[in-house]
Amino acid sequence: MLNLKEHKKRIIGLAAVVAVAVSAGYYYFSRQNDEFVLYGNVDIRQVSLAFNSSERIEKMLVEEGDRVKKNDLLATLESKPLELSIAKSEAAIEKQEAVVQRLKNGSRPEEIEQSAAKMRAAEADYENALLYKNRMAELYKSSAISKQEMDNASARFKAAAADLDNARETYRLSEIGPRAEDIAEAEAQLKGLRADLLLQKYNLSQTKLLSPIDGVVRSRLQEPGDMASPQKPVYLIAVEDTKWVRAYISEKRLGEIKPGMAAQVIIDSFPDKPINGQVGYISNVAEFTPKTVQTEELRSSLVYEVRVYVEDKDNVLRMGMPATVKLL
Repeated sequence: MLNLKEHKKRIIGLAAVVAVAVSAGYYYFSRQNDEFVLYGNVDIRQVSLAFNSSERIEKMLVEEGDRVKKNDLLATLESKPLELSIAKSEAAIEKQEAVVQRLKNGSRPEEIEQSAAKMRAAEADYENALLYKNRMAELYKSSAISKQEMDNASARFKAAAADLDNARETYRLSEIGPRAEDIAEAEAQLKGLRADLLLQKYNLSQTKLLSPIDGVVRSRLQEPGDMASPQKPVYLIAVEDTKWVRAYISEKRLGEIKPGMAAQVIIDSFPDKPINGQVGYISNVAEFTPKTVQTEELRSSLVYEVRVYVEDKDNVLRMGMPATVKLL
C-alpha cells in the first residue's frame, strides 16, 4: 500500500510526462501548420503549327504522341501548281537574259551593213523621185500634163525624202548601238523576273511543314485532303524541356516567397518521389482565384500566380496534372 507521499510523487511525474507530450504535440502540429504548401497544375509550353499558304494537304507524316526533332518534316501541301509556275518563270528569265545580252552586244556588222544598204536604196529612190518631179514640173509649165499628175510627182518626192531620212537614222542608230536606258530597262525586267522566281521558290518551300523545336505531338488537327490555311493549325507540339506548376498564393503569405526559392513537386502517381524545382515567377497583379485551385479557403480570395519550374528528367509530368508544391 502506497503512502500519501509516494502517491503525490507519482501524480507529479505523470503530470510532467503529460506536459512534455502536450508541448511536443503542439510543436509538431504548429510546424505542420507552418509548412508552406501550394496546390496547382502542371503547365507546358506548346507550339501551334500551321502552313503559311492555302492549299490542299497532301501528306500528314506524324501521329499524336510521336516525338519530333527540330526541322523534322511533319506534313506537306500539294505543290504541282507552284512547280509549273516556277518552270514558266525560269523560261521567261532565259528569254529576257537573251534580250539583255543582245542589247549589250550592240548591232552586228551584218546588221550595220544591212542598214547601210537600205540607206543607199533610199538615196537612189530619192534621186529618182527628184528627177521625176523636175521633169513633171517642166511638162506642167508647158501644159503637157495635168495638175493632178504634177501633185502625184511632188508627193512621190516627199515620200522618198522621208524614207531617206528614216533610213539614215536607222543606219546611225545601228552604228551607235542600243541606248543605255534600253539596256537598263531590260535588266530591270530581268531583275523583276528573278525576284518573282525567288518568291515562287519560297512559296514552294512553304508547302513543307517543319518542326521548329524538339517536342511531342499533342494534337493532330487536320488530315490529308483538308484545305490548309495560315489560320488553321495542323499540329500542336508540346515543348518538353520547360515545365512548371502554376499555383496561387494568398496575399498574407506573399511576403514569404521569392524567386529562386527551392521547392519540391509531388504528384499522386508518385507521392514518394518528389521532383525538385524552384520558384521562377511571381505575378505582380492580383486576380480572383481560378476554379482549379483546390483549397477551400482560397477559392473566393484574391491571389497571386506563382510558377514553380521543375527538372522533370524522367518525363512523368503531364499537362494539366494536379500537383502539390512544398516550398523549402
